[in-house]
Amino acid sequence: MNDSLLSPARTHVLLADDHPLVIEGIKMLLRQEHDIRVVAQATTGAEALRCLHSHPEVSVAIVDLNMPNMSGVELTRQIHRQRPDVRVLALSMFYDHASVTEVLEAGGAGYLLKNTSKAELSEAIRVVAAGNTFFSPEVGAMLLQNMQASAKKRATAAAGQPVELTSREKEVLQLVAREFSNAHIAEQLFISERTVETHRRNILAKTNCKSVVGLIQYALRHRLIS
Repeated sequence: MNDSLLSPARTHVLLADDHPLVIEGIKMLLRQEHDIRVVAQATTGAEALRCLHSHPEVSVAIVDLNMPNMSGVELTRQIHRQRPDVRVLALSMFYDHASVTEVLEAGGAGYLLKNTSKAELSEAIRVVAAGNTFFSPEVGAMLLQNMQASAKKRATAAAGQPVELTSREKEVLQLVAREFSNAHIAEQLFISERTVETHRRNILAKTNCKSVVGLIQYALRHRLIS
């Protein structure tokens, strides 16, 4: 008799990762979980989509974000479009806010780090299979921190108060207002051009400005520059 008939509540999983060793590692972690069964695996996004067509029983897909040809985010988007009943758990070594946001906007149900434990992996699968979302603790903390920062920024803007800039950001802002290039700013402050660019992005994000012109207008309005 088909063992799936004996376990009607079993969650069937698709693994998509371009590293076979990672797939085998996850399968080994899940082998002792009697309510979870890996029924399909793929090393490319296209193969993963084919697997979903041939395995209609799949309800959870664990997707590596860093895959060639079709990224994990695009695969998540395609799964959500073609099989909206399948819950997608993103798997990555990194958890910057932009990556997590992309996954959620693509229809992902959760975000796991590759250093996850067996217990966390199993819990994540069960949680998303039940229709909820799941994030590794580090990811959840980062999302909460960003939500709090955004709320604070909105409150500051509503109060008409200037945002708080670091001393280095203020130095960069002064030089930007003087129309210095990134290279010239880097030379003046003895930092790399990449660091200058990071400061510029952070200043724009903090002030909610879309351009240098808007940034200078903001800085003048709030007397951040002379």
